[in-house]
Amino acid sequence: MFQSFDSQAKPAQGAPRLVRLRAELAKAGLSGFIVPRADAHQGEYVPPRDARLSWLTGFTGSAGLAVVLPDLAGVFIDGRYRVQVKAEVDLAVYTPVPWPETRPGDWIRANLNAGKVGFDPWLHTADEIAVLEKAIEGSGVTLCETDNFIDAIWPDQPAPPLSPAFAQPEEFCGQTAAAKRDEIAAILRTAGQRATVVTLPDSLCWLVNIRGADVPRNPVVNAFALLHDDARLEIFAPDVKFGDDLRAILGPQVTIRPPQDFLTALHNLPGPVRVDRASAPLAVSRALEAAQVAVAWGEDPCRLPKARKTGAEIAASRAAHLRDGAAMVEFLCWLDREAPNGGLTEIAVVEALEGFRRATNRLHDLSFDTICGAGPHGAVIHYRVTWDTDRPVRAGELLLIDSGGQYVDGTTDITRTVAVGAVGQEEAECYTRVLQGMIAISRARWPKGLAGRDLDPLARAALWMAGQDYDHGTGHGVGAFLSVHEGPQRLSRLSEVPLEPGMILSNEPGYYREGAFGIRIENLVVVEPAPPLPGGDAQRNHLRFETLTLAPLDRRLIVTTMLSPGERDWIDRYHGDVRAALLPHLSAEAAEWLGRATAPV
Repeated sequence: MFQSFDSQAKPAQGAPRLVRLRAELAKAGLSGFIVPRADAHQGEYVPPRDARLSWLTGFTGSAGLAVVLPDLAGVFIDGRYRVQVKAEVDLAVYTPVPWPETRPGDWIRANLNAGKVGFDPWLHTADEIAVLEKAIEGSGVTLCETDNFIDAIWPDQPAPPLSPAFAQPEEFCGQTAAAKRDEIAAILRTAGQRATVVTLPDSLCWLVNIRGADVPRNPVVNAFALLHDDARLEIFAPDVKFGDDLRAILGPQVTIRPPQDFLTALHNLPGPVRVDRASAPLAVSRALEAAQVAVAWGEDPCRLPKARKTGAEIAASRAAHLRDGAAMVEFLCWLDREAPNGGLTEIAVVEALEGFRRATNRLHDLSFDTICGAGPHGAVIHYRVTWDTDRPVRAGELLLIDSGGQYVDGTTDITRTVAVGAVGQEEAECYTRVLQGMIAISRARWPKGLAGRDLDPLARAALWMAGQDYDHGTGHGVGAFLSVHEGPQRLSRLSEVPLEPGMILSNEPGYYREGAFGIRIENLVVVEPAPPLPGGDAQRNHLRFETLTLAPLDRRLIVTTMLSPGERDWIDRYHGDVRAALLPHLSAEAAEWLGRATAPV
């Protein structure tokens, strides 16, 4: 099993660890310390060594931070974790703070009259610190760059990851590493920049067509790199990560240097040097400034090219989704057979789903720990089942399953909410509204230049008309056998990045009622040019989505009288596509089940 079910949250340890941290802060003359979720590479998922927020507070979510003051400790969580945080932290010593409604700087200003608040400059970006500094400007509070106080009190902190990197086949990339380095170097030369600092692991892996295992569920290599304007690349990583065979593939233009050489290399660079103030650790720009090397603020030049998938990457992703879709149908058939008999629990469901994916003989890893929430657990948006929380799958309840696989040819992410026996009319109506939102995104056509924030309301309209909504974005970018959450593209109220052909995103509206049920339906989609329509403006370029995910929706939960003719047609066409694609790859039992599951609505 890739997934384990041990509890990672340890609320009882939060109080004594907090006492030790405050004692260290008092010795250093500090009134507070900021503990982010991120590591030095600003990844959403971090190696065990960098799970400082979880170690201190017990909170295991993939986003958030803690601010520890002398008499108050706030844990900042967004809408995905409002329920989860209550179960994972000691509420006697930690205060959940809704974020971004309440900003950390404003909270510090409101709760601290004077003093110094420390932070580790390797774990925060220039943008983050600038926002904090502006919020406390004029108060008696100042920010102070310090060593990391969590590392100082964590006696059994795990070692840094040292997993070997490996080459990603060019047949799945569609572009050689040399061509990518030349492309990014040309961007630097056009901008008059001599080099760029690469700090995001997925950017580095994309740039040189490598993958690794330094971060759970994400096949990335944690390392810093410098790309020069002549396309030379220096990677700063332990030697053990890059074997002789891989070095030969990378070629003479790519050199591997010890991690401790990184700061020295920064000091010796000719400027200007591009630094992404939204993703690079503040320590990078501080080092350049100290050496009087000109800093040119600019977005990581790998992010957009990485997000615009090549034809080869899209074709490979289709193959991965075909394989994953067949595994999902075998699983859903099994679930439909077994769940009514009773005896299943959330863990049993997770184990079975992983087993069907493993049976493809192509599964490299999960793309994240499977979320399997029965009944009220479905309302915990990023619920992770443990031996302590494992719940029976009961008749009359909804079961939410959000899962995905990492295959060498693609990354998948799919959510299906299914009925176990007969469920209530209210649950079915809520499900149908969520489905209407997913269909609205799937059918959308829009003029080139629009961003995710422009499309996000389409997914919420049916829920809004019923006075309902959900507290997460509608979709995130997805990598090509890389991070399951990839920027900069998103379907979100906050996203201003224009959607472009080749971008893969999730389409996953939801609805959650705490203590009762949760609903989410998710397909992955890829942006493509939309063909012109009769009577349309010929001069306008429009885009649309192709749906990659192949798995049936639960027809038993669809209130067909709520649907428009166009929505019913979309469901039937989608189910027809699922049947046509998957039937040749299924067992006889699953093929028969799929025929029933995809009958016209």
